[in-house]
Amino acid sequence: MLRIAFAGTPEFALPALRALVALPCQLVGVLTQPDRPAGRGRALQASPVKRLARELGLPVAQPGHLKSPAEQAELRAWAPELLVVVAYGLILPPAVLELPRLGCLNIHASLLPRWRGAAPIQRAILAGDTESGVTLMRMEAGLDTGPMLAQRALPIGARTTGGELHDALAALGAAMLAPLIADLAAGRCVVRPQPANGVSYAAKLAKSEARIDWTDSAVAIDRQVRAFNPWPVAETRLDDEQLRIWRALPLPSAPLDTPPGTVLGLSEDRLQVSTGSGVLAIEALQSAGRRVVSAHDFANARALAGRRLG
Repeated sequence: MLRIAFAGTPEFALPALRALVALPCQLVGVLTQPDRPAGRGRALQASPVKRLARELGLPVAQPGHLKSPAEQAELRAWAPELLVVVAYGLILPPAVLELPRLGCLNIHASLLPRWRGAAPIQRAILAGDTESGVTLMRMEAGLDTGPMLAQRALPIGARTTGGELHDALAALGAAMLAPLIADLAAGRCVVRPQPANGVSYAAKLAKSEARIDWTDSAVAIDRQVRAFNPWPVAETRLDDEQLRIWRALPLPSAPLDTPPGTVLGLSEDRLQVSTGSGVLAIEALQSAGRRVVSAHDFANARALAGRRLG
C-alpha cells in the first residue's frame, strides 16, 4: 500500500486531505504550519489542516521550517513514497523534494504557467480572466515551475467571487487526486513541462489593495469587490465611516457630470455610484462593526443621494 504524507495549512487544503483519507493508501502523517496567534485575544490557534488531521487521528508535525535535518526528521521517519502538498506555505528544500521516491505533488489553483505564486484565485478575477483551473505538478526548487501531471479548467462567471472560486477549485483539485495517484503508482503518468510563454505571477494580497478608487471603471471595481470577497473585502469611506462592499454589479452608462464616487440614488434595490467609467450598483454592504445589509436597507436608514464615497 502506497505510503503518502500530506502538507497543507488553510481551508483550501481540506478537500484534498479528505480525498486522501478515502484512498486505498497509508496516510502516514500531516505537515502543517505552527499554531499562530489570531483573534482579538491573540490566542494561539491551530490551522484548519491541523484540526482536521486531529479529528482523523493522523500524526501531525509542525516544523517552523524544513531547512535542517532536525526539522526534517519526523517527515523522514514517516518514510513517505509520495508527498502531496496543498497551500502549505513553507518552502521545501531540495532534500525534502528528493525524499519521496514518487516526488512531491502540488495542487495549484491556476492553469499554469499563468498565476504562479501566492494568490492565483484573486489575481485571476482581478485581471478579468474568464477561466481558472487546477494544475497538479511535480514540485521542484522554482516557484510553481515544476512539470505538469494533470490540468483541468473551470470557467469564471461574471459574478463569481473569490470565495466561490476558492471552494470550486479546492473541490476540483481533490477530485483530480485519486486518478493521478493511481497513475503515479502504476508508472503511467504523462509529465509535461510548463510552456515558456504565458508566465504571470500572483503576488500575495495586501489589505491596502481593498481600498476602492472610484476613478477606476465600474468593471474594474466590480472585479475588486468579487476578488476580495471574503477577504480582505473591498472598502470605501462615507465621511469618516468605513464601508465594506460585499456585492455589486457594474452597469454601463453615458458619461456622467458627477464626480466619481458620487451616490446617484437607489434603483432596483441597488445603490448606484458613479465611477470613472460606468456606474457601480451596490447590492450589499457593511458599516464598521455592523452586520452586512442590503443596499435597500442601508439607503433607507440615511440620506445618501449626492454624497460622495471615497
